[in-house]
Formats: sequence, C-alpha cells, structure tokens
Amino acid sequence: MKDLLKVLEIKVLILVGGGIFRSPFTTRIDLSRPSLVTIGNNVDINKYFQILTHDYSAKVFKYAYHDFLNSSGTVNIGSNIYFGTNVIVLKGVTIGDNCIIAAGSVVSKSIPPNSVAAGVPCRVVCSLDDYYKKRKEQSLKEAVEYVKSIIERFGRDPYPKELHEEFVWFVDNSNYNDYASVMPLDSQLGVAKNDYLDKHKALFKNLEEFIGYCKSN
Repeated sequence: MKDLLKVLEIKVLILVGGGIFRSPFTTRIDLSRPSLVTIGNNVDINKYFQILTHDYSAKVFKYAYHDFLNSSGTVNIGSNIYFGTNVIVLKGVTIGDNCIIAAGSVVSKSIPPNSVAAGVPCRVVCSLDDYYKKRKEQSLKEAVEYVKSIIERFGRDPYPKELHEEFVWFVDNSNYNDYASVMPLDSQLGVAKNDYLDKHKALFKNLEEFIGYCKSN
C-alpha cells in the first residue's frame, strides 16, 4: 500500500507557477478561505508543509466570554523560495522573494525578501548573500566528505550519477557534454546553465582528478 501511495503521489505531483509540491499527500493548505492564499513562481515546497489562514480560538472565547470572534489573515508567498520539511506558515504572513525557510520552522511573522530564516518562531538568521558566501566556503569540504563516505562504505569510487550536485567541482564548459549524458546537468542547472557555462571554471579538470583529491584529503 505504501508503495502504491508513493507511485500515486508522483503521478499527482502538483506544479504551481513553475514551482513544485514535492509531497502533495503530506501538504495541508487551509482551503476554507482560498482567496487569502497567494503563491508565486518557482516555489519549492517540501514534505509536511502547512498553510493556515485562520484559527478557531473563537471556541475558547465562546465558552469563556459567551462571545464569538472571527480570526483569519492572508498568506502571501513570493517567488523563488525553498521550504524545508515540516514548515508551518500561519495567517497574516508574507514571505518575500528569494528566501530559504529551514526545516521545522513555524512562520508566524513576515519574512523580508532575500533572507534565510529558521526556528520556532521563524526568524531571519542571515541574508541570502551571506548564506551564499557561507555555502561557497563549505561546499567543497562537504563534497569530499560525501565522496569518501561512498568509498569507505561501498568499497568503490562514486558513480557519476551519485554526484548530481557535486559536479560543479569537475564540470565546466570544457567537458560539459562529456558528462551531460550520464548526469542530470541540464535539469540541475536549469535557468543558470548559460551563465554557468560562460563563467564557471571547475577546480578539477575531470571526475578522476576530483576523486583523487578526495582520497588524499
């Protein structure tokens, strides 16, 4: 049954404005007030994602004060946003363009554009520019760690397809076509492909040299 649900989930994967709901069956969007929800383009929504446009605090008021108060608010999600797993977005929230929202966050306040935010409640931890620079500094170390884990666990060098993110260290315009047939380079780079080929210079001339570096570090 689980395998069947997985297949069905893949088949009903929802695309929104060039974005994606990666797990529609674990996504909950409060549709009691659909007019309050706006989602932009290129939004990547992970598993166990929720948008809540209202709450039912009125139930407590009803018994405590014999009164009833409505409670709702808009949720505006901009464009080019990545949500980690288990994120909840509450009513009255706007998330600006070009944001990363970390796994497990509860977004109860608006997040400005070009931000990386995390936590309960979710708050800005750094700018997108700062996070980009940090990732540039750390990614080679992480790529080496990953390659070494394959060698140590499986007793072999990694296959090219296993390095579908780490290709940046050994693929550039000089050898792109050589690897494009065995790696999902076009889909990974997407709109960045042309600039990548024009500007990127890989640190290593090929996969073999990259793996050699990993083994010696």
